[in-house]
Amino acid sequence: MSLHDDAVLVLKGYGDQEELRGIYLEHLAAHPDGLWKSCADGHITASALVLDPERGRVLLTLHRKLRMWLQMGGHCEPQDATLAGAALREATEESGIAGLTLLPGGPVRLDRHHTPCAWHLDVQYAAVAPPGAVEAISDESLDLRWFAYDEVPGVADTSVVRLTDATRARL
Repeated sequence: MSLHDDAVLVLKGYGDQEELRGIYLEHLAAHPDGLWKSCADGHITASALVLDPERGRVLLTLHRKLRMWLQMGGHCEPQDATLAGAALREATEESGIAGLTLLPGGPVRLDRHHTPCAWHLDVQYAAVAPPGAVEAISDESLDLRWFAYDEVPGVADTSVVRLTDATRARL
């Protein structure tokens, strides 16, 4: 199965945000290249909110280009077999934490936003850090920092706040 096919199946199985889910599926139907950065009309991206539920906190990255506190994530790569795999790869690369595990149940949220390269149709997962995890800043980050759940609204935009809330509801 191709990544495109996986994305369609994941989105068809996602039972929330009906209107936005429809936009994503229409995008994929109209754009065979709709998962790749080269698609100028926008592209599906994959992200994951890294969390430490035992300590009630999330790990956010201060994005080098956007200068905003965000969850880990980004563009799909040719080696990605699934959207979940892409989200986990991005979270691992950007957090420096090995052994992350995605929360079961598929995507937590969808979020569409404009970036300098194009529209991102982000499929957002949540990843649990193993006990004692130590983060390491990647080239894409200016900083990494753990924030208590109730600190997120003070540092991040509404998209990250909604993702944090939806993740906590799933726990």
